Amino acid sequence: MTTTSYPTDLARLTETVGFVREQDTATLLPLLLPGLDALELRAVVDRCRFSHAALLVFPPSPEALHALLADGGLPPDATARPSVVVRDRLAARHGRDPAELDVRILRPRVAGSDRTVEVFALLVPPGSDLTGLAEQERTRDHEAHLALEVEQPDPLVLRGLCALLTQHGATADGGGYNPHEDGTVLYFTVPAGSKTGYRRLELYVPGEHPDVLATHLARHRAGRPAETLLRQLTGAWTTQALAVCAELRLPDALDTHTVLGAPALARAVGADPDTLVSLLRYLAMVGVVSADGDGYRLTETGALLRTDVPASMRPLALMYGGPFYQSFAALGHTVRTGEVAFDHLHGENHFDHFARDPGLAALFDESMAASSRMFEPLTAHPAVTTAARASAPGTVVDVAGGNGELLGRLLAAHPGLKGVLLERPHAVEAARRALDAAGHGDRCAYVAGDFADVPAGGDVYLLSRILHDWDDGRCREILRHCARAMPAHADLLVVERVLPADDSPSLATAWDLHMRCNVGGRERRADHYARLFADAGLTLVDTAPLPLDATVLHVRKAGTAVPGQATRPGRS
Repeated sequence: MTTTSYPTDLARLTETVGFVREQDTATLLPLLLPGLDALELRAVVDRCRFSHAALLVFPPSPEALHALLADGGLPPDATARPSVVVRDRLAARHGRDPAELDVRILRPRVAGSDRTVEVFALLVPPGSDLTGLAEQERTRDHEAHLALEVEQPDPLVLRGLCALLTQHGATADGGGYNPHEDGTVLYFTVPAGSKTGYRRLELYVPGEHPDVLATHLARHRAGRPAETLLRQLTGAWTTQALAVCAELRLPDALDTHTVLGAPALARAVGADPDTLVSLLRYLAMVGVVSADGDGYRLTETGALLRTDVPASMRPLALMYGGPFYQSFAALGHTVRTGEVAFDHLHGENHFDHFARDPGLAALFDESMAASSRMFEPLTAHPAVTTAARASAPGTVVDVAGGNGELLGRLLAAHPGLKGVLLERPHAVEAARRALDAAGHGDRCAYVAGDFADVPAGGDVYLLSRILHDWDDGRCREILRHCARAMPAHADLLVVERVLPADDSPSLATAWDLHMRCNVGGRERRADHYARLFADAGLTLVDTAPLPLDATVLHVRKAGTAVPGQATRPGRS
């Protein structure tokens, strides 16, 4: 791309139109990535197409923008939509409030081709304080780029394309999701040997792809260590912003389709309008709400904090931003002494502390239920389905079963099953009410007691997120109580977050620190659990992944075979 000092928008646009008209996917890629071999070139051509070249222009008015398009040989009536990604990039580069920058995106088609010019337009009226910004951007052409559209937006394809680009010298350069177009963009800086004259490449992917985008943005931040560390240091602010969002019930006042202005939202939740705008901007940055014109709407992530959705995560936001947030501030005490920070602050463990406060106890049970998505596959676990198909009704014993969320799911999925729930006295009554309300009361029995009171005679025993609360010695005691109660044919299903054997990223790593700080327990690897089971006369038969980085460990009495298969060691 030829550059001169402060070229006019028309000259830049005309040059871009000519480039788009002359190139196609097969001719562009060898210029863009000179190191591609024939097989790699074919693989990319089969999955992507050169869709557009982009530039940012600064017309003084909408009428001037239409005239600019017409003079550049493009249809002047192209539809304009808000551009969230470029707006945020401009704001970050120039220290501006994103709300001050009305950036529009248009994609007029180039005559004689199936490609477009992606025109970003920021209106800069005469005398505007944006004039200096416009001059800098014209000179540096930060937003000028070429784009490949991925025609089959499969996550494996996306990861493969990103890996191939990285292999040939491209580096991650940000990106984002634009809800107005329902499209994800992944930006790259092209390798130094590129011969197109463009410094940046965009992969455009229809739809929302949060996992791929998160990985891409993490790679981008990895090249900026100071910024990465600063973001990590402000992580506590995110926790509190989400907690306040939940406390104010902001998600209940919004939805994913309707845009609501900040003044109306402030009235609805009882907040200061000006300060609420700051909170909303922050929540937009972390993906809980989305800015749309002069208002905000809820994202799919933010909708999980509504009170009227199944397994609402609002209680988790209140718990992690409340009691556990306070005790996490004493993490240093735990690291220095090995003592539990929660106990250090409150003078008692969190079980006793919550038991004395009905409000906290209810919030804790609700926060546990908020992660119940991890239970969904358990209804189809072979141990459960075998018990459900037995000629006599099978019995599921939920040890320390909380409010009965997991037991209720199994009973709902298998009407032939019966249930027994063991819990502390104050929790048993809450579980009884919940299971009665769900219509399972006539199939449930309740035992108020401790781990020493595990009922005998069940077919399937459940220990869901229990062992991570305790040290190894107490875990062995709990498992021995279960082993004594289990008939020879019974199965034990243990649900935990299991630390990866290779130390790969996992929620279990974060929860390990949380358990040590707030509860006194820990997360463990599968082989560690296998040793604990063996010490109690049990054998780890198998493991299977569950949602939310959880795992179900299938356990039986040592020396007993699984019906229909030989006993085999667990997989980590």
